[in-house]
Amino acid sequence: MNSLGINKSAADTRVVVAMSGGVDSSAVAALLHEQGYDVIGITLQLYDHGAMVNKKGACCAGQDIHDARRVAETLGIPHYVLNYENKFKESVMDDFVETYLAGETPIPCIKCNQSVKFKDLLQTARDLGADCMATGHYVQRKLEQGRAQMHRAADPSRDQSYFLFATTPEQLDFLRFPLGHLKSKDETRALAARFGLTVADKPDSQDICFVPTGGYAKVIEKLRPGALDPGEVIHIDGNIVGKHDGIVNYTVGQRRGLGISNEEPLYVIRLDAQKKQVIVGPKEALLKREFVIRECNWLDEGAPGLVKLRSAHAGAPATIERLENGRARVTLADPQAAVSPGQACVAYAGDRLLGGGWITGESL
Repeated sequence: MNSLGINKSAADTRVVVAMSGGVDSSAVAALLHEQGYDVIGITLQLYDHGAMVNKKGACCAGQDIHDARRVAETLGIPHYVLNYENKFKESVMDDFVETYLAGETPIPCIKCNQSVKFKDLLQTARDLGADCMATGHYVQRKLEQGRAQMHRAADPSRDQSYFLFATTPEQLDFLRFPLGHLKSKDETRALAARFGLTVADKPDSQDICFVPTGGYAKVIEKLRPGALDPGEVIHIDGNIVGKHDGIVNYTVGQRRGLGISNEEPLYVIRLDAQKKQVIVGPKEALLKREFVIRECNWLDEGAPGLVKLRSAHAGAPATIERLENGRARVTLADPQAAVSPGQACVAYAGDRLLGGGWITGESL
């Protein structure tokens, strides 16, 4: 049994590494190559990156493809760039737009992992005869009685399990995450430096890859001309308190930038896409104890200890009742603010990821 848990010698084990051009996936490729595995690097071209060249903080742009190619050359491993623009637009960008227009707040990175990377790319890896696919994600894959489980990363500040809740058991069987046990990002950079990789000091990407400046409303307007319809800002008591220039510019829980003068602080309580209304109210109106999640994916059984409602959320005690049609009812032990439709609710038992689903605005 080799270090990847495959009953072959390293030299006879083919590993496809998803190389984004960043330090994490580059370190994975170098580490596995050093260990003697048959490594193939694949980089995805996900959108027309011409305008993004030399823009820092955007993965999969032209510079990142160049960086991935240079790393592969340094290591002496095969490297392929696959054009997934159409798949990415259909599965991620179009969903991003439609989710915003429906009055929800999307997480395109989860959709990308769920569709393009862990579905289409994973199948390509299988077609290349790979025994597994490795990525630079910070999560840990552990075996319990022969069954793969996903656990949080050893470094809580780098943990990416929230973004991988939609990984299926079949996908997890094929995936490997060689960096999940590291205690800090500094260790990854030290690895890259030891291998002489030019990306060792490359900054981490911060933005959504196809929205590198954070101006997502402009992206929506470009993909759906005329989508930014104006409307009314309504207080939860029914009074009109202002106007807005498109509900896509607002998110549940938002306080700043509402352009409303009021004696008490007002927050976005919900968005009504059909009526093109932004509903605002006091902070206590944000509190919610029960809600429904859809398109649930369960990696493991067990009662959750905590659920995370946002990637940066510390977690809250809750119970989950599974319903029909891939839905579930989540009941929080204590009400939480800003339970935002479109975000993910992800359940954990300790450090073990159980699964989760997408938060809806569905009434109970």
